[in-house]
Amino acid sequence: MTDEAAKIRLVMELRSGGITDTGVLAAIERLPREDFVPATFQEHAYENTALPIRHGQTISQPFVVAYMTEALGVTDRHKVLEIGTGSGYQAAVLAQLCRRVYTIERFRSLSREAQARFARLGLSNITTMVGDGSKGWPEQAPFDRIIVTAAAAAAPDALLAQLAEGGVLVTPIGKVNVEQQLLRYTRTADGVREEKLLPVRFVPLVAGVASEQ
Repeated sequence: MTDEAAKIRLVMELRSGGITDTGVLAAIERLPREDFVPATFQEHAYENTALPIRHGQTISQPFVVAYMTEALGVTDRHKVLEIGTGSGYQAAVLAQLCRRVYTIERFRSLSREAQARFARLGLSNITTMVGDGSKGWPEQAPFDRIIVTAAAAAAPDALLAQLAEGGVLVTPIGKVNVEQQLLRYTRTADGVREEKLLPVRFVPLVAGVASEQ
């Protein structure tokens, strides 16, 4: 099966799984996911599954990427913060839908590789930073949307504080190796509203910048 045929099959699978946002589906259809996975997993690029990347991290299952993006409700006016750049795939999906993406990665080598991918794909509205994602990016706050691609043990107060009024934060919450919940927080004039979305499994959100050999 060609990459194009496999990509179309994946988009159809996402649609049948309940993803209805045509902008999200089109963004995934345009992106070459094979550019974001290690060479040893190229043949699995368009399977609806998470795949390992370096440093024990993963590129999320396409359904989860689509679901989280749809849950954010991104528009082309929004400024979005992503915690956990990884391979850059989620940021590349978001960049096609919003005004600007700010993305933080604790592994310098992953951030550098993601930057190169963004440049090759002409995605010029993504700003990267190596840092502690659990602290967010206060200098660029407030954000209209925040997405976290690693699981914290509890609600991320530092990130919620950087959410604009009317803003939405989507994040997995829970311990590693047990079922986590994907939650959506919405900031209103009266406070923050929490909604449970679906059970998920993510790598942990780790504080600090990683040291690499």
